[in-house]
Amino acid sequence: MAYEIPIERGKIREFARATRTRNAAYEGVNAVIPPTFLTTARLAWEPAGESPVQALGFELARVLHGEEEYEFHGPPPRAGQTLTVTTRLGDTWEKEGRRGGAMRFAKVVTEFCDESGTLVATQTSTVLETAKKEA
Repeated sequence: MAYEIPIERGKIREFARATRTRNAAYEGVNAVIPPTFLTTARLAWEPAGESPVQALGFELARVLHGEEEYEFHGPPPRAGQTLTVTTRLGDTWEKEGRRGGAMRFAKVVTEFCDESGTLVATQTSTVLETAKKEA
């Protein structure tokens, strides 16, 4: 399922200030997004119940964020743009935990396209479910 994210100037500024950056590129009418801005924007606009992670059946109490990777395919998005977002499940695998039990891993791939349909950024997240403690 695709959904839209409006890139708002005020939200860019709030994010930049929260991360304590004073980079002038994140200010003004034509502000560009800080690279990790896409994660918070996605989480704020993703329709409830639409995350592919939910389909994995991971037990949320044991889920950890493992890794985040961003690839920009051109200049970063700017204030005033609206991005169309699609998220899909990538690779999944299991690995034996050090304390016993299987840990489950999954890659979640999110693509951000501009108004013309051009891919502007790809975000790849790795989530993991820790092994269940044995009773």
